[in-house]
Amino acid sequence: MQPHSPWRFADFRTLFTGSALSHLGTNIGYVAVPLIAVAALDASPGQVGALATLSTLAFLLIGLPAGAWVDRMRQRRVLIGADLARALLFASVPLAWWLDALTLGHLYAVVLLNGCATVFFDVASQSALPQLVDREALVDANAAMMSLMAASNVAGRGAGGGLVQLLTAPVAVLGTAVAYLASALRLTAIRGAGLPADRRPRARLRTQIAEGLRHVLGNGELRALALTAALSNLGSQIINTMLPVLFYRQPGLGAGALGLYWAAGGAGLLLGARSARPVAERFGYGRALGLAGLCLAPAGLLVPLVDRGAGLWIAGGGWVLAMFKVGMDNVLGVSLRQRMTADSLLGRMNATFRFLLTGALAVGAAVSGLLGELVGVRATLWVGGAFLATAFLPVFLSPVRTRRELPQQRREPAISAP
Repeated sequence: MQPHSPWRFADFRTLFTGSALSHLGTNIGYVAVPLIAVAALDASPGQVGALATLSTLAFLLIGLPAGAWVDRMRQRRVLIGADLARALLFASVPLAWWLDALTLGHLYAVVLLNGCATVFFDVASQSALPQLVDREALVDANAAMMSLMAASNVAGRGAGGGLVQLLTAPVAVLGTAVAYLASALRLTAIRGAGLPADRRPRARLRTQIAEGLRHVLGNGELRALALTAALSNLGSQIINTMLPVLFYRQPGLGAGALGLYWAAGGAGLLLGARSARPVAERFGYGRALGLAGLCLAPAGLLVPLVDRGAGLWIAGGGWVLAMFKVGMDNVLGVSLRQRMTADSLLGRMNATFRFLLTGALAVGAAVSGLLGELVGVRATLWVGGAFLATAFLPVFLSPVRTRRELPQQRREPAISAP
């Protein structure tokens, strides 16, 4: 086994398989929940936008303090607790449907509380990873986790569309609950990531949050990475929020086609993640990020052409290319920011990124719902495509573009006064 392989570490293998189950559940729910709103509850474009907004709003509400809390807590317990909470939340949806008591308000509450649990799971997972592998294995570990996310998009969203088509959307959501429960059980086998990352004298919460913000926003490279990723998320969420409405109401399309379309994007993510390391070794880490954006980001303008027949294939091709670029960005960007951050700041750094990136998803969903009501679904897709096509510019115009190697070490920050 190669010396930089993360598979040498048992705890990494456990985190990987637990995350695989978690991502599978997330992606089944990603397809099923908005289709429940549209098909079973006759939701309007604005209501679908509100549903998508609430699913990511937690990152704006608690994203920053969550990073400080995770730095103080045992990350293994955070991961398990978050999965158990998500399993219970999604199990309530088919139960309410069987009792003929399912409402949009119920769905709104489920996705909002699920988002709160996801905040903690995501921050804890990214903060635990550098502690479960050595530094030589970090890039390959991030590539493996990104590949997992992409493969889960393919399998989970494809399966989600098929389950909705065969069993109805509320029954498909039960698969989400089962997957989260299985993930929680698997993660109990982790032996590392048990102690809080931050063992320094405790500062006040707002002081620790401010440290994380200064670390990200005060560094030109980290700031550019955050801005490019946030703009990509904004554009993709504007598009994804309206796709269930378009596919459900467009003759000749439907839930199965929507699942396959999203699965194709997952395939692009997977290919981008697997290509990240060899491309970076050939061109340099920063140049790989810049070239991928310059060459691939404009493909986002093909996505609004989605329609039956040739339009579906053209839009699908554009979506695959745009997601290929996102897959590369995620592997290289996450590896870069982890290597530029001290262990004691990892939770807050990741929380700051998640606050900005997933906050962009919340804003994108709200904007998509509003535009869908005001100017129509198709015009909304063009707005999202424009954001996707130009999101690469902050990194392309920053010092990131000239970086050939990852930083060799992380430096500890000064201890904050209590």
